[in-house]
Amino acid sequence: MKILVGYKRVVDYNVRVQVKPDGSGVATDGVKLSANPFDDIALEEALRLREKGVAEEVVIVGIGPADLTAHLRNGLAMGANRAIHVTTDGAPQPLTAARTFLKLIEKESPDLVILGKQAIDDDANQTGQMLAALWGRPQATFASELAIADGKATVTREVDAGLETIEAELPAVVTTDLRLNEPRFIKLPDIMKAKSKPIDVIEFDSLGVDSGDHLKTTNYAPPPKRSKGEMVEDAAGLVAALKQKGLL
Repeated sequence: MKILVGYKRVVDYNVRVQVKPDGSGVATDGVKLSANPFDDIALEEALRLREKGVAEEVVIVGIGPADLTAHLRNGLAMGANRAIHVTTDGAPQPLTAARTFLKLIEKESPDLVILGKQAIDDDANQTGQMLAALWGRPQATFASELAIADGKATVTREVDAGLETIEAELPAVVTTDLRLNEPRFIKLPDIMKAKSKPIDVIEFDSLGVDSGDHLKTTNYAPPPKRSKGEMVEDAAGLVAALKQKGLL
């Protein structure tokens, strides 16, 4: 069994995001970039399935510029068998990413694709669903528990009303939620071993992917600064202040 895992690079979740002065985007110069936290969870789950003997190979996929290689090495250090780097200077939107994954699926023939439910940079939460539709295979999103047996994936997923358990025949697409697992810590010996693991580099243009980047962002702006608080003497004063602001 082969598992394909999406592995996106984003601004680290501990970094305070700053908008460029001209409003053209988010400042990334000198900013720490890390794996999308949901993708780390996806990779951890794939590795656990391999350790249980359910899977034999875990392949991570990254789409991005040439310097993405160092980021993919971190995924290999976590334990992935090999990596695929689709090189492109742009930041593909979800539909383009899904079409890219579909081309790689046609080449790799995985039994399971695990993606983070969303990336913390655009919060789109679309790639997994789009990929399942394009591939014509079942999907199980927001997974908080995953088990593989008898050619089926049993997924407990988090929904508004609580938890829902579904079965999906493999091959399938699963997207991971926060409570699925806690990613392992990368040790120094594993970092050294990762240097010898293969990374297949593929030019984006060579895949023949039709661009799905139909959305255009015209401007970025930071959220408004928090206004100064007002002190009130009692509950009546609080109610009066809320009414004055139109909140009651």
